[in-house]
Amino acid sequence: MKKLIFLAFILMAFSNGNPTYRLFKENGKPIRYQKMIKQIADADIVLFGELHNNPISHWLELQLTKDLHQRKGENLVLGAEMFEADNQEFVSKYVKGEMNEESFMDTTRLWKNYQTDYKPLLDFAKNNNLHFVATNIPRPYASMVFRGGFEALEQLNDQEKSWIAPLPVKYDAELPGYKAMKKMGMHMSADMLDNFPKAQAIKDATMAHFILENWSKGQQFIHYNGAYHSNNYEGIIWYLKQANPDLKIVSIYTATAEEIRKMNPELKGKNTYCIVVREDMTKTY
Repeated sequence: MKKLIFLAFILMAFSNGNPTYRLFKENGKPIRYQKMIKQIADADIVLFGELHNNPISHWLELQLTKDLHQRKGENLVLGAEMFEADNQEFVSKYVKGEMNEESFMDTTRLWKNYQTDYKPLLDFAKNNNLHFVATNIPRPYASMVFRGGFEALEQLNDQEKSWIAPLPVKYDAELPGYKAMKKMGMHMSADMLDNFPKAQAIKDATMAHFILENWSKGQQFIHYNGAYHSNNYEGIIWYLKQANPDLKIVSIYTATAEEIRKMNPELKGKNTYCIVVREDMTKTY
């Protein structure tokens, strides 16, 4: 009930000339939500780059999913970073109604904001008979890469390797996003510094792998991930394009700003669309 009241307040504020967010195209020009939906209706893959604790991100994820479902119907596939590949069995059973909510929450690794932010997406899939894909690498394996590089994954058994991108993993250390990560970790040892972006890359590669494994021509796949994983057409998008350069991919990015009438020029050219949310927007955690 509190969440519904909060969302009603958001909508009321927007309609009264006090907007809480604004949508922009890649070139920085504003665009209306319904026009964006129309433009992305024929995309193969839509990557929704969220801010994990931003309620506007989560609300728009659900609205976009509902609106694209009206257009694509059973040809819509959902997937998310927030569920790890070794939990796919539980996600599928829950969506198919073969596992109740209590059992699902007891057996599945869930983010702390699952109930408010990701359960609505999973329940939408359940209520509309849609496939929902757990795309992320199991967290312990990403930690292995951080400690020992990609080579550390070779010690996994065949079952464990089925939950990650196929080895060996392609990697371009010169991609700006990965180079920026190294700058953030300057306090680390040399080995850890090299492996820091690799741990991100194995997540990107694995998510791209499971997106493609569960997508076929004529379908549309909506993937929910942290904005950094698809920003600047890198991360997941780079791996998707390595596998299939002909894919039509849409990238939606979420940013915050004190002033939302115009998009920060630094964001231009980096994503198909950008959601700019008021900096003082309430956080979900």
